[in-house]
Amino acid sequence: MKQILPTFLLSVLLVGTSVAQANETTPEIENPTSKDKLVVLWTSDDPYVAERVCLMYTHAAKTQGWFDEVVLVVWGPSAKLISENLKLREKVKTMQKDGVILQACVACANSYGVTEDLKKFGFEVKGMGKPLTDYLKTGAKVLTF
Repeated sequence: MKQILPTFLLSVLLVGTSVAQANETTPEIENPTSKDKLVVLWTSDDPYVAERVCLMYTHAAKTQGWFDEVVLVVWGPSAKLISENLKLREKVKTMQKDGVILQACVACANSYGVTEDLKKFGFEVKGMGKPLTDYLKTGAKVLTF
């Protein structure tokens, strides 16, 4: 009986400690705005990757509230693809209406001769090196397709 009591007390102390640790509050996120931002860097010219992966996830991330802010960045061959593919443009237009921010690299757009098209489709066309660097440094989640 003498050994049972100390073991019982030890169990109570360990369980009590576990409950106390579980009830501790989680520390605040340092910068909640940048931590809840998704930047999707779309570089592929594959229409299947665009339709079935990149744009699908990006749109859902915004409409399902997985991230507060969602940015789609067109960079490289995707600039040409979006300018030529009506189905993808319609999808991106819907995404923009649902709150996805559209950006495109001006150097890429110029190299494919689609700068004015992208602007007409609602993209903010600008140099993207510094903005991408800022996204990375401020803790935004960056996903590349």
